[in-house]
Amino acid sequence: MRLKSLAKKEVIDVESGAKLGVLGKADLIIDPESGQIESLVILNLSLMGIGSMRKEMVINWEQIITIGEDTILLRKI
Repeated sequence: MRLKSLAKKEVIDVESGAKLGVLGKADLIIDPESGQIESLVILNLSLMGIGSMRKEMVINWEQIITIGEDTILLRKI
């Protein structure tokens, strides 16, 4: 799977059912020695009045339960 196809997927917490955002502007944190993905960093931009507020959420790779066609299901720890 390419990172570009991950970008369109919505992230959902399976325990609360909360939609945590879309990976659109996500970064990967990769262990340089092993080459394995350690975590995803989701950047959500939300407009509030005149300015904008940037929120960042780091998701450990172990939290991800499954990556489906349209969604990524995870268990928030």
